[in-house]
Amino acid sequence: MEKRLRIAIQKSGRLSEKSLEIIRSCGIDFSTDSRVLREVASNFPIEFLFVRDDDIPTYVYDNVADIGIVGRNELDESGFDLEVVRDLGFASCRLSIAVPQGFEYESLKSLEGKRIATSYPRILSTILEKNGVKASLVTVAGSVEITPAVGIADCICDLVSTGTTLKMNGLKEVDQIYFTSAVMVSRRDFSSDAQRYGILERLLVRMDTVNNARKKKYILFNLPCDRLDDAAEIIGGMKSPTVTPLLDKDWLSVQSVVSEDRFWSVFEDLKALGAEGILVMPIEKMSD
Repeated sequence: MEKRLRIAIQKSGRLSEKSLEIIRSCGIDFSTDSRVLREVASNFPIEFLFVRDDDIPTYVYDNVADIGIVGRNELDESGFDLEVVRDLGFASCRLSIAVPQGFEYESLKSLEGKRIATSYPRILSTILEKNGVKASLVTVAGSVEITPAVGIADCICDLVSTGTTLKMNGLKEVDQIYFTSAVMVSRRDFSSDAQRYGILERLLVRMDTVNNARKKKYILFNLPCDRLDDAAEIIGGMKSPTVTPLLDKDWLSVQSVVSEDRFWSVFEDLKALGAEGILVMPIEKMSD
């Protein structure tokens, strides 16, 4: 019987949605039902375990799952020595210090002797220690924002995405001390399981192909023949642009791939060269 790659994923929330979206983009078919905590793909040897996000490092470390997709914050807070297979880059947020409106904050030194409520005592204590700050940590599992108002803590350290929840609870973000995003993790010795590790490598090739495509744009435009060398220097491409003659012998059709972060500067430079009919399309899949 063929082995399956077992992957632990958050059972609900933004991290779960994005993780499953990427896996589906890899051509892997599976169904999801919020009541089902275990699912098997129909066309790829992979088995999903839907669990709490803070349980994912434990599942991987204890060999219940082969790999997991989890926020780096949960990995670091767990303290388990796991290998980061890929930094997936999505679900980005920050761990910040937030204080009541009347709290005078200048730096982490302002927290000396204070009570800080947090769901991430391991990460916070490490950062405070590095900065020579001694404070009392109040560990809470949720609703960290309410603790200053009810007298449990003087300030908080919590994950922040937009900051709206802080403001609604009379708090202000004063220091961003840690940044996190989704990572794929495995045990350090996972490569010794040749069959399952081989499945992981196949999955990573598909995921890399999808992620590479999302960072690129396919660009097609018409250009005067005498400006081709200038255009090639501007756009670059995977190797070199594809050039097709047009009926008008003074013009060419040029096709290439451009990084999304360079697109607008490339677009403007091509317009300045006299390029016309510039067509830009998303790329669904792309391998380097």
